[in-house]
Amino acid sequence: MSALTGTGVHTERQLAAQLAGLGVEPGGFLLVHASLRAVGPVAGGGEAVLRAVRRALGPDGTVVVPAFTARNSDTSPAYRERVRGLGGAQRAAVRAAMPPYDAEHMACDAGLGVLPELVRTSPGAVRSAHPQTSFAALGPYAEKVVSAHRPDCHLGEDSPLARLYDLRARILLLGTGFGTCTAFHLGEYRVARPPLRTYRCVVRDGGVRRWWRYEDVALDDGDFGALGADLERDGGGAVRSGAVGSAWCRLVGLAEAVDFARLWFARNR
Repeated sequence: MSALTGTGVHTERQLAAQLAGLGVEPGGFLLVHASLRAVGPVAGGGEAVLRAVRRALGPDGTVVVPAFTARNSDTSPAYRERVRGLGGAQRAAVRAAMPPYDAEHMACDAGLGVLPELVRTSPGAVRSAHPQTSFAALGPYAEKVVSAHRPDCHLGEDSPLARLYDLRARILLLGTGFGTCTAFHLGEYRVARPPLRTYRCVVRDGGVRRWWRYEDVALDDGDFGALGADLERDGGGAVRSGAVGSAWCRLVGLAEAVDFARLWFARNR
């Protein structure tokens, strides 16, 4: 039961206080991965959770979320799952129906949870331009974080992750595990000679729908759970944990996580 309400329903004020107790500071930059189901019932729903995060950050704080879109690509795991068992003509029909990326209107992937879409559609939100791995942000420095996201750089030096690294942002895993920790990918770019692969997706160029092909680092999150466990054990206090609502949460220094990941990948991959 909620300690503040005496019921099983959490409140915005309670969540904000718990986030502050975890270490979320006013004026900071926060990259959030969230499972609202894990947080439990909240008076006001997901919108109240977002307000609680922004309340903990204060008026000068900036909240950032992944706003990824895999459904306009035929090189994504989501596409491979979608066309499994289909014949050539059926696969071609799926590709022909794929929508081009639209930063203003295209919804975030459902697998990201509810919070990214709430951020993306909030008044004043800004979204980056990458047609596959965009980020959405709210706050006075949102534009600074998401601008200049080069379309052939998923999660590397020309992405919001590198801006957040420079800004000493923190990562909030709100009821999610390290498997969702997108920032670890920046560590993949920072190893010596990272492996590359080809990606394809549908974009709109001058009002015309077309396929776009580009080369970038081969992203792999299959070992992020093991990486996160080692970071939590050996990261020198980079990870703080505690309850927020009904969820067990972690607050992680983003730069510390990326630096640890770079060394971890060099040793373990």
